[in-house]
Amino acid sequence: MYASREDIGYDFGDDSKVRSKPIKPNPNIDGGWAWMIVLSSFLVHILIMGSQMALGILNMEWLEEFNQSRGLTAWVSSLSMGITLIVGPFIGLFISMCGCRTTAVIGGILNALGWILSAYASNVHYLFLTFGVTAGIGSGMVYLPAVVMVGQYFQKRRALAQGLSTTGTGFGAFLMTALLKYLCTEFGWRNAMFIQGAISLNLCVCGALMRPLSPKDLCEKYVVRSNSEENRAKVLSHSTETIKSNGVLGEEPEKKEEAANEEVLGSVHHIETGGKSGSERSMYGLRLFKTVSQLTVTVRKGFALWYSSYFGAASLFTNRVFVAFIIWALFAYSSFVIPFIHLPEIVKQYNLSRQDNVFPLTSIIAIVHIFGKVILGIISDLPCISTWNVFLMANFTLVTCILTLPLMQTYAGLAVVCALIGFSSGYFSLMPVVTEDLVGTKHLANAYGIIICANGISALFGPPFAGWIYDITQKYDFSFYIAGLLYMVGIIFLLIQPCIQKKQPREKSTEEAQV
Repeated sequence: MYASREDIGYDFGDDSKVRSKPIKPNPNIDGGWAWMIVLSSFLVHILIMGSQMALGILNMEWLEEFNQSRGLTAWVSSLSMGITLIVGPFIGLFISMCGCRTTAVIGGILNALGWILSAYASNVHYLFLTFGVTAGIGSGMVYLPAVVMVGQYFQKRRALAQGLSTTGTGFGAFLMTALLKYLCTEFGWRNAMFIQGAISLNLCVCGALMRPLSPKDLCEKYVVRSNSEENRAKVLSHSTETIKSNGVLGEEPEKKEEAANEEVLGSVHHIETGGKSGSERSMYGLRLFKTVSQLTVTVRKGFALWYSSYFGAASLFTNRVFVAFIIWALFAYSSFVIPFIHLPEIVKQYNLSRQDNVFPLTSIIAIVHIFGKVILGIISDLPCISTWNVFLMANFTLVTCILTLPLMQTYAGLAVVCALIGFSSGYFSLMPVVTEDLVGTKHLANAYGIIICANGISALFGPPFAGWIYDITQKYDFSFYIAGLLYMVGIIFLLIQPCIQKKQPREKSTEEAQV
């Protein structure tokens, strides 16, 4: 799990002391402040993911304003969505050095700045930079900490907690669609983006709520996961390794380097306390040197953790099922994003604008999406149900809906398919849980960063591809068919790899029996 000096601290005792003391359950794990973390993550999903799901409203305004092709204009929305997710692995570096709270606050400021600057756009290419890149990076800096913090604070009810927090996407899509429609009608799209930028500053408040867990809390969380004393010992050693990997206790090569750094910092502290007779100027220089030295140590340890997770000997890419999960993510997210961006245009083509104005199809997806996340989260937490199987069934339902959507040309038919899309896409709440089951809590933040990066690539190319297909064929049908088929390829990868994993141990045991 990502952590920094702010997140972890330095108050550690020996393992023997920890084991000898009776460990009391922490009220903040699965309760207490954990629910404030869920609230913070919920609001982040409303303000970031909900706003992005409502970009179809602004996409139509940009088409009229700049008179560009659908393929080119769709790049604005897809850049914002894609970059939000693509920067996940790189945001992990910030989290390693600064912690989730600081990263989220900086991201909130950057996201608001992107919205406000976009209000002054003179062409589509200007929006690429301000809204696509600036607001996208800011969104990514808030989104990943919001997901990771829920995983840190919950153990027994992880799927439910993730489900509740990510329902903000559905609420946000419903609320932001109505809000952006109203603001664009009353004030124009430029003022609407300016107002939305001011609203986005609330992301800084959400970031401030992300209070880091102490190392004692982390140890207790791992102990709660185990019932027997033997497992407790293993868990405590695992949590110690987590602390080591997060830059508090380094690996063997890092210990020498840390000792040297501590010597320098200690000598500076000695001069500070013993040299009161010196000038204030030299004292200021020494304090500055001490601060820079501490910052350098933090940056180097954070980078070492980040680098080893992706490129080290224990790289996540050595897990074959996780690699299949990445391939699935590369195709999956575009199938969910394309309807949100292009449905308003499809409704206009089918002359269904009157019915859609009463109850927009994107709002139907958003509302049912809320129930889908909560219900799928509750089902997955049942002891007799496999989270992996629920995840796969939801994926099969969603890909079927994507393939059948072009066949519906009435409002009622489209509404039914959109409702099914909303419910089945509730599997997004299970993605952090599935990821943690594949790689473990220690690597959750890094692994989930890779998954949302793959989702970001999918979101980046999906809507422009659909717009490009429309420019050629003057129909959106082929866009949905191709996206659905690619999605099916990703699901097949998920099905193949677990079967291979199961067969390998059996083959080995057969060979041993023959010997």
